[in-house]
Amino acid sequence: MPELVYPPVLVAAKTMFRLLDLRIQIEGAENVPRTGGAVLASNHVSYLDFIFCGLGAHPSKRLVRFMAKESVFRNRVSGPLMRGMKHIPVDRDAGLASYRQALAALKGGEVVGLFPEATISRSFTIKELKSGAGRMAAAARVPLIPMAVWGTQRLWTKGRPRTLTRRHTPISIVIGEPMLPAPRDNSVEVMAELKTRMSALLDRAQREYPEKPEGPADGWWQPAHLGGTAPTPEEAAALDARGKRSGSAEDE
Repeated sequence: MPELVYPPVLVAAKTMFRLLDLRIQIEGAENVPRTGGAVLASNHVSYLDFIFCGLGAHPSKRLVRFMAKESVFRNRVSGPLMRGMKHIPVDRDAGLASYRQALAALKGGEVVGLFPEATISRSFTIKELKSGAGRMAAAARVPLIPMAVWGTQRLWTKGRPRTLTRRHTPISIVIGEPMLPAPRDNSVEVMAELKTRMSALLDRAQREYPEKPEGPADGWWQPAHLGGTAPTPEEAAALDARGKRSGSAEDE
């Protein structure tokens, strides 16, 4: 079927990026295969990450089908767009259907994108990963490609006001070398290796990022281990747990 929705959405996004003069740098785009199925597994620091992760695959002329929470598909504005771009709804109470749909897409030669952390990382470090990315790649016998995005949290992240009109923001998209998990591989070991690779990519993106916080009040977007004031991983986990207990967490 022809792609009637995805291309104009990409054009609109790129136009907005140019108007905002976002300084987007993509490294490792050659690691996204030009044909065949693949799983893109990225860290998650912003509500906008899927846009930039998809942009990272564009040099290979690939359209990424992202796995996203089912409620987004029910929204009267985002729902038609998500369905038109053939993204994959995830019902956390009935995950098998989503898994099967993603697997079918991979076997059909599509690139499927997901965030194995499942929710935004408040600490801006890699959280524990869900196993779906590795299991899907192994079952479909397609590459599992680690990815990191950085800078997107400055536009819109959990617990911070949106700054969608912020200009000149550097955005780093780093794509690592593919992994090739097989069905016989230990899934725990596969995900441990994926986390190691994602962490290395993110650390490099953070350390090579062309801007630093302007002062203590601006340090919120920098991880604690690099001198920022973002929560530590332990503090972030406590915040997430508190939000779940109160039912007021910003779900992702």
